[in-house]
Amino acid sequence: QVQLVESGGGLVQAGGSLRLSCVASGRALSGYAMYWIRQAPGKERQFVATVSRSGGSTYHADSVKGRFTISRDNAKNTVYLQMNSLKPDDTAVYYCAADPRYGVVSGGSYDYWGQGTQVTVSS
Repeated sequence: QVQLVESGGGLVQAGGSLRLSCVASGRALSGYAMYWIRQAPGKERQFVATVSRSGGSTYHADSVKGRFTISRDNAKNTVYLQMNSLKPDDTAVYYCAADPRYGVVSGGSYDYWGQGTQVTVSS
């Protein structure tokens, strides 16, 4: 079992920045690819970004490419999402997820999920 706890969400003005963190416990994070997924009110969950087990490969959704950056520190069992140039459309609950597979950008069938952290971007 892997337990994931997100933090770092909050209220920010458009154009601002936030850094989300996701700390894992139970098993070493290095055994899993990591994902950030978001869900806005009344909308389906949306893939945001993924990073491979080693951190050597990343992939970001087109909607966040150039603004968000996913990274990980396996020594700290932590994955990050640096979010810059935030827009009101980025308002959502952000979840981190862990799965042995890298590159699963649709379907959302990941093995482990955190409880989510709210990000609100005001205009």
